[in-house]
Amino acid sequence: MCIPYNKKITILSTLRPVGAFAALCALRPVRALAVSRALRLRVYALLCVLSTALCIRPAFADSMTIGGKEGWSKLSVKRGVAEGTGRFGYPCIELATDSRSADAFTDALFDFEKKPFTDTAGNYTVVKNELLLSGKSAMGKGAALSRGKGGISIHGKRGSLFGSEGHAPSFYIEFWLLPAVAENGEVVFNWRSSRSIGRNVVYQMITASFYQNHLSWTFSNLFDGYEKGDVTLSGITTLIPGTWAHHSIAFDEESGCIEYRVNGMLEAIAYVTSTGRASGSVYPAYFGVPADIELCGKYTGSIDDFRIQKGTYDNAMRQKSEDASTLGYAKYRVSGGRIETQPFLTSVASSLDSVTAVVNEPAETAVRLYVRSGDNIFGWTDSYPAWRPVRNGEAISGVNGLYFQIAADLYPDGNGSHTPSITQIDIDYTVHPLPLPPFTVKAASGDGNVTLSWSHSVDESAGGYYVYYGTRPGEYLGRVAREGSSPVDAGFVQSITLTGLRNGTIYYFAVASYSKLDNRIRGSLSRETYARPEAESTYGK
Repeated sequence: MCIPYNKKITILSTLRPVGAFAALCALRPVRALAVSRALRLRVYALLCVLSTALCIRPAFADSMTIGGKEGWSKLSVKRGVAEGTGRFGYPCIELATDSRSADAFTDALFDFEKKPFTDTAGNYTVVKNELLLSGKSAMGKGAALSRGKGGISIHGKRGSLFGSEGHAPSFYIEFWLLPAVAENGEVVFNWRSSRSIGRNVVYQMITASFYQNHLSWTFSNLFDGYEKGDVTLSGITTLIPGTWAHHSIAFDEESGCIEYRVNGMLEAIAYVTSTGRASGSVYPAYFGVPADIELCGKYTGSIDDFRIQKGTYDNAMRQKSEDASTLGYAKYRVSGGRIETQPFLTSVASSLDSVTAVVNEPAETAVRLYVRSGDNIFGWTDSYPAWRPVRNGEAISGVNGLYFQIAADLYPDGNGSHTPSITQIDIDYTVHPLPLPPFTVKAASGDGNVTLSWSHSVDESAGGYYVYYGTRPGEYLGRVAREGSSPVDAGFVQSITLTGLRNGTIYYFAVASYSKLDNRIRGSLSRETYARPEAESTYGK
């Protein structure tokens, strides 16, 4: 029975008989003469017996670490995750916040992840900026900080919502706010323009400002034909300084409905229709001369993920934009995130023993681990070979191959407000030993054949033998033997006759043992021998 071996521990192995015998014979001449030939033979025989009995051919218990001080460079898939700070100060994998991303309907998107602040959608340019970069964010890793001394002014390019004059489609505007104070008169959003109606010039305005710890939206002269004054929507939720809240205002050109929401909850609703209700004729939105939008011009606090979106603000888009449940906006996507390591190369028929992850799982969050293995990664897809779920730190059986790959799914709590994290993943696996070759190999030529014989390998893990042959020393590319091309699987025997060989041609042979665990685990070659087949002589008959 073979003794397991951990690479982190040094073990002194018993000398193989040949090496021990050679060491004995290499003694200084005076001492060597003192040892009788009979004694040397007895020592050699004893070493053979001990080596066969002990069979110290270690199975290497190896390991690999991903993450921790090694970092996360060995990941091939990072979906919905980001790097944070985990245990012991090492980088960890955690869920990425549900930051906004630009799509075909995005008119503007400022995520404030880094300076200079730019529009991810590419439709607006920054005219002036007094905002600072802050690491205290609602989404992603960065936010913008305003100190009440001027914000950021942006100008829409031709074709953008605020860069084009004329009738406007459905739209909505959203952002995160973290007010330092919520005093009256603080202005978060301000757009002022004008349009000509006949010979008259009419001034237009859209503003979002604080009044008694609530955010209030005002639309002035924006809706064509509407003559009932300003349209104002005020929130009912008291905004708490130092607390992030999500705000959105939406206009539907088909129904004339304007909705204001805080953290996904409806705060105010108005209809710009002839009846002031859901019925009646709709007054369309009409934008005048293109003008700048000023964000946080008179505001003290932080803003994050400012976005203008074109399109109808229906339930599908609202769900995509925010968590409309009573529990408010989800900071993390409930669908979670995933990582996959690169397939890593081990040795033929290696066995995966365990996967141990250093994780932090707040209440109701979860980390799920998966593994898969194979011998050829070129045919691998997202789903093939199939992923197998495993438990953190528990023993794994039946996962063998040349390549291993590890995956992990991360899930937030039901509110999407907390994330689990993974600081490190330790992968333990066993590399099976290569069996020793036979010590002696003999070749006897015949008519069109060669009979090879050998002693059994002293390695107890040997389960059979491969016979290599060819016509050049060290090149075993033979194909002519009826028993098959080189190498020929001889099985667990001590001799084989290769037939169909050409008389007069010299052939070179070597034998290798393969493991009883898997015939793909083959050891080194024996000493080379040779023979030349020849026809039986009729001389003297």
